[in-house]
Formats: sequence, structure tokens, C-alpha cells
Amino acid sequence: MITGPILAAAEMRAAEDRVISAGTDVETLMVRAGTAVADAAWYFAGGQETLVLCGPGNNGGDGYVIATALRQRGVKVRVAALAEPNTVAARAARDTWGDSIEPLAEAEPAPLLIDALFGTGLRRGLEQSVSDMLARLAAGSVLRVAVDLPSGVATDDGAVLSPVPDFDMTVALGALKPAHLLQPAARHMGRLVVADIGLGAIQSQVKLIARPALRVPAVDAHKYSRGAVGVIGGGMAGAAVLAASAAQKAGAGSVALSGVAQGGPAALIRKSEDAILADERIGALVLGPGLGRDKDAEHRLLRVLGGRSPLVLDADALTLIGASIGRIKRMRVPPVLTPHEGEFRRLFGDLRGSKIDQAREAAQKASAIIIFKGPDTVVAAPDGRIAVAMPGPSWLASAGTGDVLAGVVAAMVAQGLDGFEAAQAAVWLHAEAARLAGPALIADDLVNHLPQAIAACL
Repeated sequence: MITGPILAAAEMRAAEDRVISAGTDVETLMVRAGTAVADAAWYFAGGQETLVLCGPGNNGGDGYVIATALRQRGVKVRVAALAEPNTVAARAARDTWGDSIEPLAEAEPAPLLIDALFGTGLRRGLEQSVSDMLARLAAGSVLRVAVDLPSGVATDDGAVLSPVPDFDMTVALGALKPAHLLQPAARHMGRLVVADIGLGAIQSQVKLIARPALRVPAVDAHKYSRGAVGVIGGGMAGAAVLAASAAQKAGAGSVALSGVAQGGPAALIRKSEDAILADERIGALVLGPGLGRDKDAEHRLLRVLGGRSPLVLDADALTLIGASIGRIKRMRVPPVLTPHEGEFRRLFGDLRGSKIDQAREAAQKASAIIIFKGPDTVVAAPDGRIAVAMPGPSWLASAGTGDVLAGVVAAMVAQGLDGFEAAQAAVWLHAEAARLAGPALIADDLVNHLPQAIAACL
């Protein structure tokens, strides 16, 4: 299981510089990196004939180390270079290889392709001729492995700077980078592996969302000690029922639903909106799924914003909040907001930077926990902490799945997790339930697979 920090290009350089200042030379780091990639490629591809593509910088130096290590394992290896090495460490690695090197333009494909042309820190796309060569060699291979990052992607924001082939595995050196998880670059990565190259403990405000460590209810638990959730319904009954059902299946001991007379599990408690808002046992309140956007919905939103319970705001609540977003900055507990891209833009406008940068700025502006949803999901806290999810199943793109996520977040908050941890746990469980449900799911299937996802966390 992959865990740990996510480093931008500058942070990665700083981490390497600290190790070098402490006495580890660049050549040693290069040997560690190349050896780790060679080991990963060996176990992944089973010793197939290999073509290693080497660029002029230290990423290319890693490629020469990879080729040397695979040759020592008895693999038939060829090296194709874009240009002469332009760093001392890369030249030393090339000299250790000591075998023939083909011009990249003349190379023929091999069953295993290893891309060590360009890695972290690329700021512009590959020249058209180089991009075409990479595409040709990738198309002629059976398996493709990228060293640190596929050549042609931007490290910090996941932009695709020039056409990028689909890789079967990417070996991240030292730590994950934002591009491993942010779209559109993430879709080209294939299986992700993180290679330890001896950077030691790395501090970063950005981390990967990991499987949450949840607890079995205590022996003396009761329905309210396990967490009580309230869901305020509206014009579209099904969405509120999905959120309430998800909260139940995610472990909340008691879930009360207002404004919806029928539908959902028999265990759902039907209460009036007034009764839910007055109930001091409610540990989290969901507003937005199926709320509607009329005057009555606006009135419900304003009432909820003035209440005591921690809030999860989704869907229509995010559309309606508009000028009232300043009110949530004064709330005792930061609410959790779960916008998809369109809702995010309406709330915060066109913020600059990567999705990580945008989520962080939004969380600080709103004094709220932000779950910026999408094919890449970023969770941000007002204090600058960020957590990024591994790409979830694409079949989550189905009506009602966001309502389910809101319910799961509320269950996690009601059970005692702070908003940032609750959001991360919910995002992980949401994706895991989708994996368990399989393709062509509907949101109801997602709800029904939540207990199995939670069982993996106990």
C-alpha cells in the first residue's frame, strides 16, 4: 500500500539537497534510484528484452543505471539516447554502462520500454520529433515503464505538456509527485510504485489519502454514542434518501431524515426539520442533496447555517450559498463542502494554480474543509493541509454518487473524526465501495457496498 507525502518539484529538489548536504553524493542517489526501478521492472515484466530511453539529464543517468542493473540480471538490454549526458553523475552512469548506445531516432522497439528521457521538473513539452519517437517506440512495446514521471507531463499540476503514451507502471523516485494523482497526467501512469532512495523522513503539508483506521463500536455503545446524523430533505426525495442511507451504512448509529415521507431503509427515522435542528444529539447535519433551489430551500439553508451541528454542505446547498458563504467563516466547527468542478467555480471563481493550490485557497477563504471532487479528488483544510486521493474507479461518474459521499462524510464526523480526517476517510470508503460494486454501478449499489469497505478498515 502506497503512503507518504506528495512533493512538488521544488520540494523534491530540496529533499535531495538536504541528503546531499549531509554527505550522500548525487551518484549514490542515482544508483539507488536506477537500481530500484530495475528491480521493479524485473518483477513486473519478468526479464523481457528491454529498451531504455535516456535523456541528457539525471533522469537519463537513472536510465543508464537501470540498463546496467538489468544486464547484470541477465536481461537483454539496449539503450537509446536522445543526447549526450550533460551532468557529471549522468556521464558517470553512462560510462558504467559501457556498452553500445543507439541514437533515439534509429532505435527499434522492444517488448519492455523504459522511459528515462525526462522526469520531475519538466516545464515545456517535448519537441514534436521526440514526442513522435516516444510514441512509436511505446506503440511497438508490450509493456511500458516510466521513471519517476512519463516524459511530457508537468510535475506540479498534472498538465500534459505534449502527447504522452499510456504506461503500465510508473516508479516514483523518493516520493509521489502531484502529477501522479492529478488529471490529466494521472490517467497515463498505470500502476504506481514508490521507490525509497534514502531521502529519510520528509515533511510535507500534502499527503496521500490512505485507508482509514476505523474502530469497532465499544461494548457499551448505543445508537447515539455511535453518532447521530440529520439529513434535511427537499424537492428531490431520492437524493436525500441516498445521503441518509449512506450515513447509516457508514456506521452512524441513528439517522434522521426530514422532508421525505417514503423511501429508504425502514430504520431511517422520520422527523420534522424543526425536531432535527433542535436535537442536540445530532453530531452532523447534511444539507444539499435533493434540496432544490427555490425560496423554501434558501430558507432551510439560512436556518441550518445558524444552527449548532457540524455541517456537510453538498449539491444545491453549494449553489444557493452564494453571498452567504461568508457566514460559514464564523461557525464554531468548520463545515465540510463537497463541490464538483462546476460548483467549485461558482463558489470561488477561477482560482489560479493546480487543483491542490485551488483547493487550499478555497479552504482558507471559506474557513471550511473542501472536498474538491472529480476524477482526481483533493481534500483541503483551512490551515493548509492537503490530502489527495488515488484515482477512483471511473464508473463513479453516475447520478447520486455525490449524495452518497455527503452521507458518508456526515457519518464519519458524527462518529468523532474531525472534518479533515472525516473527509479523507469518506473519500477512501467511497472509492473502495465503488471498486467492490464494480462497473455499471448505480448509487444504490455504492451504498450497499459501504459495510464491506468499512470492514477492510477495522
